[in-house]
Amino acid sequence: MEKLERHQIILNEVHIHNRVLLTDLSGILNVSMDTVRRDVKELDKFNKLRKVHGGAVSNGFNIITDRSRDIYEQASKTKIAQKGISLLKNGDVVLISGGSTNLEFAKLIPKRMDLTFFTPSLPMAIELLDSTSSRYDVFFVGGKLSRGSQLATGGSSINILSEITADICFLGTGYLDVDKGITETDWEIAQMKKAMIYASKRVIALTISKKLNTFNRYKIYNIKGLDTLVTELDPDNVSLDKYRAQNIDIL
Repeated sequence: MEKLERHQIILNEVHIHNRVLLTDLSGILNVSMDTVRRDVKELDKFNKLRKVHGGAVSNGFNIITDRSRDIYEQASKTKIAQKGISLLKNGDVVLISGGSTNLEFAKLIPKRMDLTFFTPSLPMAIELLDSTSSRYDVFFVGGKLSRGSQLATGGSSINILSEITADICFLGTGYLDVDKGITETDWEIAQMKKAMIYASKRVIALTISKKLNTFNRYKIYNIKGLDTLVTELDPDNVSLDKYRAQNIDIL
């Protein structure tokens, strides 16, 4: 496989999932870890992605919510975010993780609503403070910060979530599959997101359709842990039928 083709595949994986591991890329490309490491280093040099320990993250997946930055599938993510807004009710306690689609959602939250937010995501906490009304309460669920995802993990953050019952959770998801469920690349992040599900009455996934039917190594929850799946597709699209068959509301 030529280098340019490898680079395009790497960028596609990073854009879809926000964060990818070198080991996964090595398997997808069927090349050595050294080759993948060199490719990622070169893409980082040209500002196509950001190299992190053991993998790479998209440029849009950053603590600095730069509104001038190009966002992969932005039109689709804006459409998803607009649909997601309709699920909010005045007075809701909202638990929300990070991710580029959730960040687009946060930018569109109506300022006239009375809402309380809890988030373990540092970029999300900053976006909520910048985008939402001064009337809103924003609580950061602290803990050990993952360098790749900038998400708080570990026992202290999970303990905080055990004392919360959120009305609605917007769960950032990298991988969704009917059989494999909701999965992640990182064990500690998987445990944190599992705790978010346990702490919520309703769980919503805002995700571009390219993430559907994909999975990774660490399971967060089976697919029935979702109450609602929101994509850019028409809710009646046949590709969503198998998710609908699991009694998941499709929006």
